[in-house]
Amino acid sequence: MSAAGFAQTPEPPYYAVIFTSQRTEGDWGYGHMAARMVELAQTMPGFLGVESVRGEDGLGITVSYWRTEEDIRHWKAHSEHQLVQETGKKTWYENYALRVAKVERAYGK
Repeated sequence: MSAAGFAQTPEPPYYAVIFTSQRTEGDWGYGHMAARMVELAQTMPGFLGVESVRGEDGLGITVSYWRTEEDIRHWKAHSEHQLVQETGKKTWYENYALRVAKVERAYGK
C-alpha cells in the first residue's frame, strides 16, 4: 500500500474482492485480527494490495486485489482465514456483503 493508502496494482486485468460490512458494538479483538488478516493476505500468492475504510457508524468497505480467481479461492480456503470468517459472522458483523469483480480498466491521478 502506498503512503496515500492506495493499493499499487498492476495493469488490468486483475480481480477485486469487495467486502462491505456493518460492525457490531465493541472491538472484541477485531482490530488485532483485521491487521493479522492483512498481514496473512500479503503472504498469499496473487495478492496485489488492499484498501480499507470504516465510518464512525461502523460501516466499512475493504477491497482486496488479486491476480486471479484461483488466488481468491485459495485465500478464502486458508485455514486461519476460515476461522476468522466464522468469528466475524458470529461476533463482529451485524451484516456483510462480499462481491468479486474483474477489473478491466483502471486509471487515476
